[in-house]
Amino acid sequence: MIEKLAEIERKYDELSQLLSDPEVIADQGAWQKYAKSQAGLTEIVEAFREYKDTEQELTETQAMLSEKLDPDFKEMAEEEQKALQLRKVDLEERLKILLLPKDPNDEKNVIMEIRAGTGGEEAALFAGDLYKMYSRYAEKQGWHIELLSASYTDIGGFKEIIFLIEGQGAFSKLKFESGAHRVQRVPATESGGRIHTSAATVAVLPEAEEVDVNINPNDVRLDIFCSSGPGGQSVNTTQSAVRVTHIPTGIVVSCQDEKSQLKNKDKAMRVLRARVLEKAQEEQMGEVASVRRSQVGSGDRSERIRTYNFPQGRVTDHRIGLTLHRLETVLLGDLEEIINALITSDQAERLKSES
Repeated sequence: MIEKLAEIERKYDELSQLLSDPEVIADQGAWQKYAKSQAGLTEIVEAFREYKDTEQELTETQAMLSEKLDPDFKEMAEEEQKALQLRKVDLEERLKILLLPKDPNDEKNVIMEIRAGTGGEEAALFAGDLYKMYSRYAEKQGWHIELLSASYTDIGGFKEIIFLIEGQGAFSKLKFESGAHRVQRVPATESGGRIHTSAATVAVLPEAEEVDVNINPNDVRLDIFCSSGPGGQSVNTTQSAVRVTHIPTGIVVSCQDEKSQLKNKDKAMRVLRARVLEKAQEEQMGEVASVRRSQVGSGDRSERIRTYNFPQGRVTDHRIGLTLHRLETVLLGDLEEIINALITSDQAERLKSES
């Protein structure tokens, strides 16, 4: 591990020299490329340097303890030694995590799709609750949200809603949210006061740039139609709604939220690129499916991952056995504890498989 870290540090120093080279500074494209590479190494290099400093301090403290010391001074040195040993162990664990292979999608923006599942209107209302929860979480992170497509129900829920979340590390934090989310509560549509169980599915896709996935224009069929609103009433008498079909994969995306046909097409193509990339990655992951299933989650939207129980005011993530008795704050976007626990669990599983 130390040899690998030393090599990373050497690479970091080489990049630092390049970034101060006048020829590189004059070439902004090259400078930005090197700056991005260096930024990706900064955290691990800083942790490694702290580790080396801690080792040096520990060596000096141990050498001091081998000498004859005043009892009070010796006690202080022994306390310092214990603190340094604990810091060294913590840094070793952190460095192991930082050396784990990075998910190439972690820094990408997110396209999130929420669909009502079993439960009729109640499931559609729950889909709306999930949309609000993720929107509030995104706002707390300082991320930007853009609605791409929505299919409403008569009482204000969503049959389906697709939206973009733009922000640093958005995918790294939200990627474990894919799956089936279940709600247990008395529906607003239920007069008898009986508790119902409904569900909505969430898919978290990394936003794909044109360089990430090559879509041949000849492979896309474009259909134009009039958009409609809740309950099916016409909201637009001009043909601005767009449906794009990727013929090789059969993936279909519709978008009708903008009055402009061009804007709807642009949004539909962004979703299409993300879905085509997801399909390609799923095929690649087929070879290591057993490894993926052993981690926090496969990303399969049919996998039940979480239950929101209103009568008991609790949220349970079934993959890691985490239960929080603060449903209200979670639905207000306080997801940090759940997300951090999922990331930690995934890191632990990957460390286990690496050892």
